[in-house]
Amino acid sequence: MVSRALVTMSAQTPSFNDHQFKQALGRFPTGVTIVTARDKDAMPVGLTVSSFNSVSLTPPLVVWSLKRSSHSLETFEHCQRYVIQVLAADQLALATRFASGTPDERFAGQSLVDCPNGTPRLDQACAAWFECYNRHVYDEGDHIVLIGEVEHCAHAERAPLIYHGGGFNLTPSV
Repeated sequence: MVSRALVTMSAQTPSFNDHQFKQALGRFPTGVTIVTARDKDAMPVGLTVSSFNSVSLTPPLVVWSLKRSSHSLETFEHCQRYVIQVLAADQLALATRFASGTPDERFAGQSLVDCPNGTPRLDQACAAWFECYNRHVYDEGDHIVLIGEVEHCAHAERAPLIYHGGGFNLTPSV
């Protein structure tokens, strides 16, 4: 077992501004996902998220974050499960749709299917999907950080949609 000493020091004031920080972060390419769940009235809620990553294989854990100003904050803070759908390279229009507009507009004309535990996901072939139990929610800065325990997943041999440097890379390989 690893023992960790309690850190009592504080971070120094950043030597950069928000724009510089965002530009530096943009050098790291990320996948593009849509996260879906049901709100307290059982209505589907979803949004585009690029802050997705793996945490652990045993147990299978993933992490993503959500800005505190998001209209979907309450749903994702309190839902029991959500689905993370990794978009394929040809799903830019879907990523854009779920990144803007009202929640009703995002789902207009979209077919949904239920994952094994009843969590809604888009009925479209994506690169992968993960149905997650909402294991932990942490309050950090201007975001919440969500840890999901993966209960079900599937994937297809499809190239992923990649976001990098403020734009989408539409020519990735499998």
